[in-house]
Amino acid sequence: MERSSLRTRLLAVSVLFSVLTVGGISLTSYMIVTDSMASVARDRPVRVASVNARVLDIQARESEGNIGLDEEWSAESQEAALTEYLDQASTIFGERAPSEPQIAILDSDFVPLWTSSDIAVVAGIEGQRRSALELGEQTASAIERGSMFSGLIGPTVLDVHVVHTPVVLPGGEPGLFEVAYYPFREEAVIDSIRPPMFALAVFAMLIMVVMMQTSMGWVLRLVNELRRTADSVDAGQLDVRLPEGGEHEIGELARSINGLIERLHQRAEMQARFVADASHELSTPVAGIRGYTNILRAWGGEDPEVRSEAIAAIDRESRRMARLCGNLLSLVRSDQVVHVKSVQFDANAVAREALAAAATHHHEKGLDIVGPAEGQLFMTSDPDRVEDVLSVLLDNACKYTLEGGRVELSTRREQDSIVFEISDTGAGIPLEDLPNIFERFYRSDASRTEATGGFGLGLAIAKTTVDVLHGSMGVTSTVGEGSVFTVRVPRG
Repeated sequence: MERSSLRTRLLAVSVLFSVLTVGGISLTSYMIVTDSMASVARDRPVRVASVNARVLDIQARESEGNIGLDEEWSAESQEAALTEYLDQASTIFGERAPSEPQIAILDSDFVPLWTSSDIAVVAGIEGQRRSALELGEQTASAIERGSMFSGLIGPTVLDVHVVHTPVVLPGGEPGLFEVAYYPFREEAVIDSIRPPMFALAVFAMLIMVVMMQTSMGWVLRLVNELRRTADSVDAGQLDVRLPEGGEHEIGELARSINGLIERLHQRAEMQARFVADASHELSTPVAGIRGYTNILRAWGGEDPEVRSEAIAAIDRESRRMARLCGNLLSLVRSDQVVHVKSVQFDANAVAREALAAAATHHHEKGLDIVGPAEGQLFMTSDPDRVEDVLSVLLDNACKYTLEGGRVELSTRREQDSIVFEISDTGAGIPLEDLPNIFERFYRSDASRTEATGGFGLGLAIAKTTVDVLHGSMGVTSTVGEGSVFTVRVPRG
């Protein structure tokens, strides 16, 4: 229902957009054509009047010449000259079709002396005629018959243009030579292009709507795929992917979402592995405790030696579980958003404290433990977290170094970082295990011994803490020779 509503809204928007766009273009085109035709209708009588007025002046002078310059004008001679003048005008202009410029000759009282047709004399413009006679120059009038947009809903009706040109009639009387133009031809042109323009506009609207709906349909299909993918992810199916074809915004969105799904998939796998590994690590001490409990319950309670051994084993396994729970709690806390202190402290002093704690914890192995050189090395960071990282790395180094071996912690400054380097002469880490040692619960086969114990969480906790400090951690190792862990933390 929602998709149908969205598609309906998009259809309405596309129709409205096409109507506004194509309608605007069509209306503009119509206005341009109409204005062009109106300009032709306005200029044509001006050209006709300018040419033919000079012809009439010549005819008037010829009529006067036939009378003679030394003769005085009589009523008979003036009438004869005017008759000859009008006959010549009739011969020159003749009867004109309605679509041609109409000619009229008027006297000073605006009485028609000769007209080319019944529509040659336009009524209602006496003021403009009088103004032309008074000014003695050519003027023009426009008689409105309709608006420019009248042709949109019916036959086109343009203005009638009349040009008034003062002339001198035979005998010296003033008169007017008028050219009236009825734009029937231009109106016919506009009316002839209106149907195909309307049909073309409708066709263009349909094409635009179809194209927009096709594009919207493609987008909606991608949105629908995105919805199905989101539903699958919500249902726990993290093996679905969106199609990533095309170098466009939708393709980039698909690639981003696929990357997010891949990260969620990795997180889910890590979480499943974390639960499985935690369960496995917890099952061992729980099994030991239950076993010794059953021994005590069955027959061992009466034997002091067996009872003492069972109690010691239960205590050992319970302490092992306590350590595992503590490590898990540290790991969970490291995954949460934490607030890091930013104080100035001596990195060498913190290193020596961590080194002293490791030496005390592993004193029975007789290790040669070497600390940083005397002196101060100040930095601005969280000293507690730096000490946590160093304690984990030193504990690992001492744990996997044989009796009489060497563990060294050195510090130095490199540009804007403080570098802590922990090296040992222990068993080393196989090359194939190096990429995985910072994963939770991971331990190489060489480290899975009863003597070293551990849960594979220390390095994961240390790596997470270093990331919180915006630092980096790396390792190099050679089997049988030892390992070197390098920690870089911003100096502040």
